[in-house]
Amino acid sequence: MKLNVYLSGEIHSDWREQIKAGCAAHDLDITFTSAITNHEDSDAAGDVLGAEECSFWRDHKSAKVNAIRIKTLLEQCDVAVVRFGDKYKQWNAAFDAGFCAAKGTPYITLHDENIVHPLKEVDGSAMAWATTPEQVVEILQYVVRVS
Repeated sequence: MKLNVYLSGEIHSDWREQIKAGCAAHDLDITFTSAITNHEDSDAAGDVLGAEECSFWRDHKSAKVNAIRIKTLLEQCDVAVVRFGDKYKQWNAAFDAGFCAAKGTPYITLHDENIVHPLKEVDGSAMAWATTPEQVVEILQYVVRVS
């Protein structure tokens, strides 16, 4: 089975690379997609539409331009992995999880135990909650397993 997996959320660690490497090590037929993970590039996505004096409008334009990519990739994915880190609030990741839940797209949450309570509704709609990228790899390996 071939899967298209969207990787959403926290951009300050190498969790995406760990999942990709783990799946490659098991020779899993998975295509990975993601939002733009370079923070500066993401923040500047709307700059092509003209300069803004007010940061609210710059962020607004960039969010909409980024949403073209994110919405398209989320609609095309078979499974999403939504990562919540401890250091920053990932409101965008919560939004992506809600989008998946509304569309019926299975998703896996990935976060530490210390934020279970604030994510109880997000986890409640997830198909799985993992605490490590290795667990995500094991889940994906099971899903694509041929038997």
